[in-house]
Amino acid sequence: MSATDTVAWARVQLARHPDRPHTLDFIKLMTPDFVELHGDRRFGDDAAIVGGPATFNDRPVMIIGQQKGRDTRENIARNFGSPHPEGYRKALRLMQQAARFQMPLITLIDTGGASPDLQSEERGMGGAIAECILAMVELPIPSIAVIIGEGGSGGALALGVADRVLMLENAIYSVASPEAAASILWNDAKQAPIAAAQMKISAPDLQRFGIVDELLPEPEGGAHTNVEATINTVCEAIARNLTTLDAYAWHSEDGLRRLRADRYQKYRRIGA
Repeated sequence: MSATDTVAWARVQLARHPDRPHTLDFIKLMTPDFVELHGDRRFGDDAAIVGGPATFNDRPVMIIGQQKGRDTRENIARNFGSPHPEGYRKALRLMQQAARFQMPLITLIDTGGASPDLQSEERGMGGAIAECILAMVELPIPSIAVIIGEGGSGGALALGVADRVLMLENAIYSVASPEAAASILWNDAKQAPIAAAQMKISAPDLQRFGIVDELLPEPEGGAHTNVEATINTVCEAIARNLTTLDAYAWHSEDGLRRLRADRYQKYRRIGA
């Protein structure tokens, strides 16, 4: 394994570290009055996605994110942070609510991917993810996505089509997990460290490609070594980017038109 492979794989391990702060850890320090809302109004509630209104820097916002567990029991309850379709339909409902009440949207991304089980396919996983992506493209409000841990496949992208995409230094963001890619390319999941390097899934690579707008530093050793400092860094970046997005005067018809146009161009430029 080369030095490049080693560095890339080390970032993957840090992104998956069991003590790394999860969405609810961020929310607890970000806001004093988060109100979690439940259910998709069609099938049920999915504990792998949490969301609701809150106050951030004295302004109302909507926060949505994937939530992993800390132990076996909680991981089973939250499906290891892999949402079912009802989780994404809940997220869509909250996005629409944020738009209706003119609340900026903040999403916290931390999932290995959407749930791949048969029940998810039967309940329309592909459509649920697509509806979230379409909604984020058309939102009449500013949106900021923060990749705080794993950002896996469409399960992450469903919450990631934002005006600003921020990423913690040791987080990852990819079309597939390194293990899945290695199994496809070499029929050997043990080649995951090589796949991780080849796929360019780490924050510095993604920032260079223009997929991520800003890389946020972590304490030495990873986010779990100083959770409060990590969350403070994220809060500062969110506040700064919200101020920048407010410059669009998005409450006005002309400002909203410019906000949406720049959002469209942001994603058209990726890969050019």
